[in-house]
Amino acid sequence: MEKATIEIDKAAQTLKLLGDKTRLTIIALLKNQECCVCELVEILAMSQPSISQHLRKLRDTGIVKERRKGQWIFYSLNPEHETFPIVQDILGYVPDYDEKIKQLENAGLRICCD
Repeated sequence: MEKATIEIDKAAQTLKLLGDKTRLTIIALLKNQECCVCELVEILAMSQPSISQHLRKLRDTGIVKERRKGQWIFYSLNPEHETFPIVQDILGYVPDYDEKIKQLENAGLRICCD
């Protein structure tokens, strides 16, 4: 299977975004499920404005997409984004955060936005 070529500017932009530890962690958390800001705030122990700022950068480039449910916004990876293959490759090298999501669920905080 032949790999698609990605423009160097777009590849560099994606790598720059994922070069930030917080954004890379957010991407890893979104690898297998969507999350809302409040869940990411709880897991990362950061302020809501800080998390929202990181998500805005990821969303503005299209790497992350959002889905609204009432007043809540849920974020997930965008597999249609042209640099998604880069994101997927990088995720193969970072720890899996499914356990963090499970801990949040066990603490009764997983669905805190509904």
